Amino acid sequence: MNRIGFWISSLFVAFVLISSTVFVVDQRQFGVVYALGQIKEVITEPGLHFKLPPPLQNVTHIDKRLLTLDSPDTEPMLTAEKQRVVIDWYVRWRISDPQAYIRNVGLDEKSGANQLNRVVRNAFQEEINKHTVKELLSVKREALMEDVKRAVLDVVKGSKPWGVDVVDVRISRADYVDAITESVYRRMEAERKRVANELRSTGGAEGEKIRADADRQREVTVANAYREAQKIKGQGDAQAARIYAESFGRDPQFAQFYRSLESYKTTFANKSDVMVLDPASSDFFKAMRSSAGAGTSPRK
Repeated sequence: MNRIGFWISSLFVAFVLISSTVFVVDQRQFGVVYALGQIKEVITEPGLHFKLPPPLQNVTHIDKRLLTLDSPDTEPMLTAEKQRVVIDWYVRWRISDPQAYIRNVGLDEKSGANQLNRVVRNAFQEEINKHTVKELLSVKREALMEDVKRAVLDVVKGSKPWGVDVVDVRISRADYVDAITESVYRRMEAERKRVANELRSTGGAEGEKIRADADRQREVTVANAYREAQKIKGQGDAQAARIYAESFGRDPQFAQFYRSLESYKTTFANKSDVMVLDPASSDFFKAMRSSAGAGTSPRK
């Protein structure tokens, strides 16, 4: 029984000892082997690897993938015209030399991100101080980001290289601080209202112009129509007079009788009309007194 326990204990100790000498490196990581606190080996290839058991050798892993660092704060920066703007940026970077990274930066990715954030922010502040807001929002924005990337690379690849590669530096947002933004919005609103009022005034003037032109055309049309109507009426009256003259010229007595009847019709238009005349001496009732009036005379 004691022998079985001995063999089980021995196998367990052997398993623990062997497992402490074997480690796996993922394809997304670097494997760093330490020997008594010093970097013994950096393993870049994925797979199963061996080392001495602790405390003789230990292993840590560092991410080798492309990492993204976003701006952690929104502290404003000053432009060339002393305008306070808020810049949101991000950096794409990776660890390329684990030994240099561990010696000069730290043991994990967080240490590199913290130091890289400080360097990138200082580079952005220096470059933004050289540009105006208009340039920051125009095509010079690309040149500004390239200048920031160059400044960051000068630091991380300087006299003490960080062992990192900075792939890209980008501005994701550039905006005024809240106080200036509100003022800009108010100015924009006032400008839009001014333009709207100007358009309304222009529209009103154009409307009045169109209405005046329409009224003028109406007056011209009515005047032309009235002129044509009077012309046609005059022609009709002339033709009627000619016809009357021709008709009355054939029988003067009938013409005289007809004119007398028209005169009577006009004179006695209302029942309340009163005339005081001497029928014997007045020629007004001559047609009525004459038994041989124009209506009974033979026509020629």
